[in-house]
Amino acid sequence: MPVQDTPPVQGTPVQDTPVQGLPAAAARPPVPPPAWRPRTDPAPLLPDPEPYRVLGTDAVAGADPALLLRLYTELVRGRRYNAQATALTKQGRLAVYPSSTGQEACQVAAALALRERDWLFPSYRDTLAAVARGLDPVRALTLLRGDWHTGYDPREHRIAPLSTPLATQLPHAVGLAHAARLQGDEVAALALVGDGGTSEGDFHEALNFAAVWRAPVVFLVQNNGFAISVPLAKQTAAPSLAHKAVGYGMPGRLVDGNDVVAVHEVVGEALDRARSGGGPTLIEAVTYRLDAHTNADDATRYRERDEVESWRAHDPVRLLERELTGRGVLDEEGVRRAAESAETMAARLRERMNEDPVLDPMELFAHVYAERTAQLREQEAQLRAELEAAAESDAAGEGAGERR
Repeated sequence: MPVQDTPPVQGTPVQDTPVQGLPAAAARPPVPPPAWRPRTDPAPLLPDPEPYRVLGTDAVAGADPALLLRLYTELVRGRRYNAQATALTKQGRLAVYPSSTGQEACQVAAALALRERDWLFPSYRDTLAAVARGLDPVRALTLLRGDWHTGYDPREHRIAPLSTPLATQLPHAVGLAHAARLQGDEVAALALVGDGGTSEGDFHEALNFAAVWRAPVVFLVQNNGFAISVPLAKQTAAPSLAHKAVGYGMPGRLVDGNDVVAVHEVVGEALDRARSGGGPTLIEAVTYRLDAHTNADDATRYRERDEVESWRAHDPVRLLERELTGRGVLDEEGVRRAAESAETMAARLRERMNEDPVLDPMELFAHVYAERTAQLREQEAQLRAELEAAAESDAAGEGAGERR
């Protein structure tokens, strides 16, 4: 089809003279063509000026006590899980562990806000969210152990693979959510990402596609202050990360990421909106990573101790515990039961992680492609022949030793 020239806007004469040669008034018409007008009213999309909170306000009185206790139990378990996984790295049982200590509220609240048919798209630091979603705590650590693929069947658990590349899971979440919407399947996708991930191209592409397609997906940015050692101020000059939503035509929400009740409420509302056809939402949860980026990082090189200690006073576990005990929802017995449950989980995790896994090298070729390529089949045959030859050599050596 031949490309046609765009006709001039009515009332605007075609100029043969270069713009640079025109007087200023003629070079810039007083009113732009109608195409400039915004497609969406930006006002309703803007986030609140301050992070939304529930704890410490009258709003907490309306929360379901059973939900509050469940959130508390999961927070305590999550804190213990982080501590135990970090200890396993020092024992050589894990290659690396990116702790989420200090930001457990984001992950617990997000996981519990999902329905059974929804999908979770985590980043590498969101192991706790996967566990709170119901994934086996040991299988959640499989990738960080250097073991079999991602460690679990994503379709069975509706949890996308935990992986290290930043923000690559976001376009996948949009694609799944859009496909579900086309099929009439009432499914929402929740995609987790850190503040560092918002500097990746995948983040912007995902938000743009999600908004244009009105895909049922929610983006939860856990703004923990640093992308490894890079502070947020060196990544963006935006008023907040939640403000970025306006540029894509979706609502932005700003929430206190250490207030587990507030995060659960905001994420739950966004998921409901997504399922009902309202489109995507970008949520920024303001939190803080109390531990180093990973066990291989020295956080003292780029942040002050006083800063860390000030955030300890806003610890998500203590915030909720103080609120619940003050309101009579949680007593000493409840605190003890939650701690015991966490210790039982940690002991079982240690026991199972201390068992050497039985590895099958041939599993390298499983779950790579739906149908194995010719090159993959060739590599598989080569490895099988090498393993068989090594086994025959070992058997021959043992036989010779017995004869001697």
